[in-house]
Amino acid sequence: MATSTPIRVDEDIHALATAVAPLMSRSAAQQVSHWARIGKEFESAPNVSTQAIEQVLGCRASYDDLNEREQAVVRAEWVERTEQRRRDLNLADEFAAEGRSYVELDDGNIVTRQP
Repeated sequence: MATSTPIRVDEDIHALATAVAPLMSRSAAQQVSHWARIGKEFESAPNVSTQAIEQVLGCRASYDDLNEREQAVVRAEWVERTEQRRRDLNLADEFAAEGRSYVELDDGNIVTRQP
């Protein structure tokens, strides 16, 4: 029987694992472990170059030069980075700090927010 070690995972990963795990007849911890094993195998696959992926993610190489699997990894990383930026984005606070007003929709009504 395998032993386990506690680790910390981001809240969004835990929430996703908690939601998916019952569908796969696993606990949340088992689901995270499953995803980790898949990631490990994927990164060690002979037809996936993590160096090429890192170069594309670092804007030092072209996405079009990657094979299909490498492109899938890049797209997944782009989605994660975009979602993280959206979670971190708080324009209301930024505008308030700059003393700027802004306009937004609130239940279909146009509302002007003053600093």
